[in-house]
Amino acid sequence: MIAYRTCPLCEATCGLAIDVADGRVGRIRGDADDVFSRGFLCPKGVSLKPLHEDPDRLRFPLVDGREASWDEAFAVVDERLRRVLDAGGPDAVAVYLGNPTAHSYASLIYSRALIKALRTKNVYTASTVDQMPKQVAAGLMFGGGLSVPVPDVDRTDYLLVLGANPLASNGSLMTAPDMRGRLRALRARGGRVVVVDPRRSRTAQESDEHLFIRPGTDALFLFALVHVLATEELVTPVDHLAGVEEVLALAGDFAPGPVSEATGIPAATIERIARSLAAGPRAAVYGRIGTCTQEFGTSASWLVDVLNALTGNLDREGGAMFPRAAAGASNTQGPGGRGKGFRIGRWRSRVRGAPEVFGELPVGVLAEEIETPGEGQVRALITNSGNPVLSTPDGARLDRALAGLDFMLSLDIYVNETTRHADVVLPAPSPLARSHYDLPLYQLAIRNVANYSPPVLDPADAGEPPDEWRTLLRLAGIAGGAGPDVDVDALDRFVAGQVIQQSGRDPESVLAELEPRVGPERILDFLLRAGPYDLTLADLEAAPHGIDLGPLEPRLPEVLRTPSGKVELAPKEIVGDVPRLRAALRRSPDGEIVLIGRRQLRSNNSWMHNLEMLVRGPARCTMHVHPDTATQLGLEDGAEATVRSATNAVVVPVEVTDAIMPGVVSIPHGWGHDVPGTRQSVARAHAGVNCNLLTGTAELEPLSGNAILNGVPVEVAPVEVLVAGR
Repeated sequence: MIAYRTCPLCEATCGLAIDVADGRVGRIRGDADDVFSRGFLCPKGVSLKPLHEDPDRLRFPLVDGREASWDEAFAVVDERLRRVLDAGGPDAVAVYLGNPTAHSYASLIYSRALIKALRTKNVYTASTVDQMPKQVAAGLMFGGGLSVPVPDVDRTDYLLVLGANPLASNGSLMTAPDMRGRLRALRARGGRVVVVDPRRSRTAQESDEHLFIRPGTDALFLFALVHVLATEELVTPVDHLAGVEEVLALAGDFAPGPVSEATGIPAATIERIARSLAAGPRAAVYGRIGTCTQEFGTSASWLVDVLNALTGNLDREGGAMFPRAAAGASNTQGPGGRGKGFRIGRWRSRVRGAPEVFGELPVGVLAEEIETPGEGQVRALITNSGNPVLSTPDGARLDRALAGLDFMLSLDIYVNETTRHADVVLPAPSPLARSHYDLPLYQLAIRNVANYSPPVLDPADAGEPPDEWRTLLRLAGIAGGAGPDVDVDALDRFVAGQVIQQSGRDPESVLAELEPRVGPERILDFLLRAGPYDLTLADLEAAPHGIDLGPLEPRLPEVLRTPSGKVELAPKEIVGDVPRLRAALRRSPDGEIVLIGRRQLRSNNSWMHNLEMLVRGPARCTMHVHPDTATQLGLEDGAEATVRSATNAVVVPVEVTDAIMPGVVSIPHGWGHDVPGTRQSVARAHAGVNCNLLTGTAELEPLSGNAILNGVPVEVAPVEVLVAGR
C-alpha cells in the first residue's frame, strides 16, 4: 500500500508517498498530488525511513542510564520531581522545549498542560536562539506573535531577502516547499530577487543580485532604505497605520552615506534598492535568522515590515501578506480588528532580570538560574525534544550546570549531548507511528492549505513507545500532585474541555459532538470546526493529499489584535531602542573578524546527524573564510585553525571560499558530537565542532532576550600559531 503524509522534519510541510508492506517502510518519495508541495522533496524527507529504523533511537525508558519499564520510570519521576517541588516550589523546576516540538501538534498542545500543572515561570524554548525578535516585532506591530506577514512569493515581482537561505532551510517563518522552483518562476516571469547576506548562500546563487553586508548591520541598512523613501517622497503607506511620521523622523539619522560605511553596501546601491521597492507594482521584503540572531534583531525584524508598509506592499497581493490558517490561529478567533495586544516583561528572570516574552524567559539565562543559589534556584529540568548544550550560547557552561542539577527528565528519542545528563529519559514514537498536523507552520504558509496525516504504522504493531500526549499527561498528573497513575483519559477530556471553554463554547455539548475522538485528534477536530473554513478532521481524513484553501488574501484590519486597531508602526518599546542602533553608526570595524553561523539542507539543528545518508560525503562542519582573509591570517585550505572568542575556543578545518565576505568566518551550527556519554554512533563518527561554544550569554538582544549568535568578534589563527603563543 501507499501511505500519504506530511513530512514533519522542517517548515516546508512537503507531502510524502510512502510504500508500506507487512508493517515495514519501503521507498519514500514526494507526493506528486500534494496540494502544496506537488512532489517536491528534500533529502530530509527520505531520511524518515532510516530514522525510524535507527538502532540508536530509544524505544524504552532509561532510568539512571539503564532500560526500565514505563511504570518504574514514572515512579522515579514522581519521587524525584516531587522532592524538588516540595523543597523549592514551582520555580525550582524549569522546562525547555526544543525545535521538534513545533513539528508535533500533540507535543505543542500537551506540553502546555504539563507547564500549567507545574506552575513554573522558568519556561525556555529554542525560540530565543532563533526567531523570537520577529515574534516580538509582530506582537508589538500587529498584536500577535504569529501574525507574521510572509512574502507572497508566487505573485511578487521583486523580492528583497536579508539573512535568509530558504533553499537550505526550505523556508523559515515562511512555509514554502520548493523555494528554488518558486524563485526561478519569479525570475522567469520577469521579476527580480536581491539577497543581502554576508555569505553567498545557495539562495544568493539563485538570485539576480547578491550584496555582502557586515554581520549585525541589517537594521542600519533597512533604516537607510526608509530614509531614502522619506527624503525622495517615495512613501505610499497602506491603510490602517499608526506612527508613520514618527518612523520617518527616526529615519532621518540613517542616511545612506554613514550607513554605507557601517554596512559595506555602497550608498548608491542603497538608494537604488529603495527606489526599486517603491516603484515595483508588487514587492516584498523578507528577513530571517540572520536578521534575528544579532544584537539588533528586533529592530531589523520590525524594519522589514515597516518597509513593506511604507511602500504599499503590506497586505497586498504579491507583497507581504497574512495567512489565514485553518486551525489554531489566534488572529482568526473572536472579533477582528482589535485586541489586547502584547506586553513584554510580565515577569523577569531571578538573576539578571531578563524580561519574559510570550510566556518564556531567554534560554541564555538558564545556566545562571541553575548555578546561582537562593530562593527560586532551578534544581530540576525537564527537556522535551531539545539539545540546548549544542544549540544555545556558551554550551560548555550549560553542560556544567546540568551536571549539578538534583533531577533531570528528558523526553527524547536519543541520548544526546543534553539528555546524557538526564536521570530519566522517556522516548516518543517514531514520526511514522503518530499522526501529524502542522498547527504553527500553516499560520506562516505562503498559501492557505490544510493537511492531516494519520499514522503510517500502527504504534502497537511496530513496538513503539506510547504516544507522547499520553506521556505528557502522565507527567502533568505527577506535577499536579495526582501521582504517576493518573487517569489519562479523564485528564485528556479535561484538557480538551479547557481548550473549548477558551473559545466561549460549552465544553460538554462540544465534546459530545467530537466523540469518539480522543487525544490531539479530538482537539484538532475542534480547532478546525472553530476555524474560518467550516472544516472538520473528517474532511481532512478524506483528502490524503491535503486541501487547498486558496491564495493569501488581504486581511487588514481584521487580522489585527492591537488595542488601537491599527498597525503600530512605531511601538514605544522598539522606538526606545533606536538610540542604541544610532550609536552603532559610529563604530568602526578596524580589521575585526566576526563569526556567523550557516544552515545546511541536510541538517536540522543538531538532531539529524545520526543518519548516515544525511552526513556522508565531504565534511560539512568547516569554517568558511574569504581568500583575502585567509592570506591575511595565514590560513590554508584544508588545514586547521583555532577560533577564539571572549567565551571559548575551538579548532576547526578551514575551507577557503570567495562565497563569504572578507573579515567574516562562518561555522555551521548543530555539530559538536564528541562529548562522552552519548549514544549516537553515527553522529560521533562525524562529530564536527560546536560553534555555540564561541557565543556568550553576557549580552542578549534586549527586547526579545534572543541569543546573539551572529557578528561575534573572534580571533582566528593557524593552530600552530596560537599553540606556540601560549
